[in-house]
Amino acid sequence: MESVKIEAMTATVSTELEVAEFAGQLFFRLWRASHIRTAEALGSLGLTPALFAILNVLGAREGVIQQQLSSDMAIDPSAMVKLINELEDSGLAERRRRPGDRRAWEVTITPKGRRTLERSRRLAGQVEDEVLGGLSTADRRQLLTLLRRALLSAPPQPPWRSEEEED
Repeated sequence: MESVKIEAMTATVSTELEVAEFAGQLFFRLWRASHIRTAEALGSLGLTPALFAILNVLGAREGVIQQQLSSDMAIDPSAMVKLINELEDSGLAERRRRPGDRRAWEVTITPKGRRTLERSRRLAGQVEDEVLGGLSTADRRQLLTLLRRALLSAPPQPPWRSEEEED
């Protein structure tokens, strides 16, 4: 009987008092909603969110150096090798020695990769529309601006490793 009173009181308290929200908690909930849906959508094209992220950057940069790509995207170099291998195996990207610097690997998107990127961007956009449907276009632009600014001032973090894909 007493537990019923506690449950009822808790329900009353939680609806009457403002709960202290932390940005990290909200980020996690939004990330989860977005990541799960994005992974499902991209899976239909044989991509993961990590592969899509790399393909997206390759689509914007012509002939990027693998090491620089790893550094810019904060992805562990060994994880980057595995991810680029997957893109190569699928015919979405190709790797070759950079002319003039035989030590550097240059990664480029293939025509098949470009077609896949366009389809994957549409799918990711649909997920984003679903997840951020409560925001206007101006709100979304402002959100992206604020997130970029926060990311620039955030403490450094270790590079992403492929084991994190399962989290």
